[in-house]
Amino acid sequence: MTREISKNGSPEEAELAKKREELGALQVRLAERELHLANLHAEIGAFQGKYLRQVGALYAELDEWNARIAELIAEETRTEEARSAATEARSQAKQSSAASHLQAAEVKDFIPSPELKSLYREVAKRIHPDLATDETDRNQRDRLMAEANRCYQHGDSEGLRRILEHYESSPDSVHGTGVAADLVRVLRQLKQVRDRLSQIEREISELAKSDFAVLQAKAEDASKEGRDLLAEMVANLEARIDAAKRRYQGEAARAGMT
Repeated sequence: MTREISKNGSPEEAELAKKREELGALQVRLAERELHLANLHAEIGAFQGKYLRQVGALYAELDEWNARIAELIAEETRTEEARSAATEARSQAKQSSAASHLQAAEVKDFIPSPELKSLYREVAKRIHPDLATDETDRNQRDRLMAEANRCYQHGDSEGLRRILEHYESSPDSVHGTGVAADLVRVLRQLKQVRDRLSQIEREISELAKSDFAVLQAKAEDASKEGRDLLAEMVANLEARIDAAKRRYQGEAARAGMT
């Protein structure tokens, strides 16, 4: 029995090899799920930008006309209720205008290349924070992973390569050896990876319930039916804006302002 253990390695070494294999498989899965989550964030963000550019801007325009109408009515009636309504309508118009223009300018279309996806998987597999062995290592990995997410969402392949090169050449990426210590380290990494996988699934579930994710899903369903949901929303808003303009002109004429 002693000779067999000596030949094949100690039980601790066998267990370490088994757990390392298990960790390797989980690392691959973790990288895939992180990529899926990053894609969801980026795709929903891109859809949000498209919505704000096409639809949000029209809501802002409609709010502006409604504010003008409310201000005309307040000027004509001079009641406290009308003045309050006009103030609220103007505040809404300012908010919707600022949100529409600022957010639409910040969000761009997202079409990741196969190379970009591959690089992100490699980064997630090698430097994921949940593979950290101590607090210092985790802090470094947190920073690099946050930077990797920004690079991915901006389509920056070179940035992802630099992150990999930086981590691989960093002294912090080199850790001590020893079967007992390595086994404890791998077991902790396994727990961290499993915990992160569970967290990712929760994040994906919550993200799918967000307003823009729900609207994106509706738009995709409409597309399958040969419809353009955003175009339909645009047409509806343009009709409402035309009606608001006519109402404003009517109120202005009645007030003797034209």
